[in-house]
Amino acid sequence: MKDAIERWLGTLFGFIFVALSCMVAVETLARKIFNFSLQGADELGGYTLALGATIAFSLALMGRTHIRVDVFHDRLPSWLQTGLNWLSVVCLAAFAGLLAYLAWFVVQDTQAYQSVSQTPWATPLQYPQSAWLVGLIMFALVSFGFALRATWLLVRGDFRVLNLEFGPRTTKDEVDEELHDLKARSSGETMSPSSLVPTGAQK
Repeated sequence: MKDAIERWLGTLFGFIFVALSCMVAVETLARKIFNFSLQGADELGGYTLALGATIAFSLALMGRTHIRVDVFHDRLPSWLQTGLNWLSVVCLAAFAGLLAYLAWFVVQDTQAYQSVSQTPWATPLQYPQSAWLVGLIMFALVSFGFALRATWLLVRGDFRVLNLEFGPRTTKDEVDEELHDLKARSSGETMSPSSLVPTGAQK
């Protein structure tokens, strides 16, 4: 399920920014050749970045590519590392839930006031904000799922797996991923999200 969600979100993320690129290209050509502007590329770009950011939150969490300050993490006792790894994913889930909760009220206020953008398009803001809210809800759901799994592993006492799945990525993990990526590109292999998981984490 994780791989399917990651693949779907990654595809959606790509399509969104390809569409934005096409929009910018059309806008540029129209200005240079026909002296005509759609007058909305910058506005659409802002909406795209807002939605893309919420999708990127989920992708970063599933791919373990979010930033963690781990200067002292590897120097701590194993039991303390486990506790911090569990606490980090639980706190992230709580934060994601708070973001979605507050975004819901933003959309409700926008609908109540019938707010529109201050641009030539005068876009009703409830539509781009609703898409932004859906992205934040997806991030919250993914975070809650990860928090539940981390808690289940903690209760089971499976600390090794918990640290592998929720601990900071080590230098070895990153080197292994780069080597696998290089091998895949050399052989023309199509990689799936699961193939990016370090070898140690798959065992």
